[in-house]
Amino acid sequence: MTFRARHLLGIEPLHPTEITELLDTADRYAELNRQGRAPRDVLAGLTQINMFFENSTRTQASFEIAGKRLGADVMNMAMQASSVKKGETLIDTALTLNAMRPDLLVVRHPNSGAVDLLAQKVNCAVLNAGDGRHEHPTQALLDGLTIRRAKGRLHRLSIAICGDIAHSRVARSNIMLLGKMENRIRLIAPPTLMPSGVAEFGVELFDDMEEGLRDVDVVMMLRLQKERMDGGFIPSEREYFHRYGLDAAKLSHARPAAIVMHPGPMNRGVEIDGTIADDINRSVIQEQVEMGVAVRMAAMDLLARNARMGRDETGVMA
Repeated sequence: MTFRARHLLGIEPLHPTEITELLDTADRYAELNRQGRAPRDVLAGLTQINMFFENSTRTQASFEIAGKRLGADVMNMAMQASSVKKGETLIDTALTLNAMRPDLLVVRHPNSGAVDLLAQKVNCAVLNAGDGRHEHPTQALLDGLTIRRAKGRLHRLSIAICGDIAHSRVARSNIMLLGKMENRIRLIAPPTLMPSGVAEFGVELFDDMEEGLRDVDVVMMLRLQKERMDGGFIPSEREYFHRYGLDAAKLSHARPAAIVMHPGPMNRGVEIDGTIADDINRSVIQEQVEMGVAVRMAAMDLLARNARMGRDETGVMA
């Protein structure tokens, strides 16, 4: 097994062979899920705690379904009503949870680096479900799996990531993952939503959709992160859609077989035209949701295997 990580905190530390093994495992789970044959004993006897300090629908539900399909005992903590709201620090919360001896901890937090800090304080596997503007590794992995299944490969493709690059942890994780897998990456955004220094990641930058989408294989739209904006980043939603929203006219500049992606939730008529989002011949947005469960099953399976190997070798948790 080439995937030897103890935690899944980000894409940055992963080697391409580890990414490939995780995607191969997820691919098998995707097929088993479709057949209704998910192995319910993989995480049997293990406890999974989901801690979401930010609201989430898709990611939290996906992790919960993934854990239950593999037989884990899954607990969702209502962080909005937790002791954190009463003044308890993240570290104290981590120590309290650690004393309960969970096996898998899934964390989403509004502050960049918070999940990494928590991972340093617990003895179980930690999975980053999104931390601030830092990373969202399982989203990038499910995007990678969706692309690979649609295109037959995940290398040497031309991929455009469009929209709110500046505030998007999804964009950051995808830039790293797709770059590691030798793809050509284009970022398309208004100057106010293009982060400084991003060109150092080896990407091409565009502020014009038609030019940026020319001959690409994949069009990945991003949600406007309004909750992270504290100023006038766009003149209006109507003007944003006119210039940067994906419609048929703009999509016509991509390759005829180009696929359309969006991590959700979508703002129809702002980031993407509803007709494009629902086009079964171009849109793989529903497949992204499906692959999310498979990827999270694979990640928890591989991390649990590593933890078992660590215990077998030392007699205690690695």
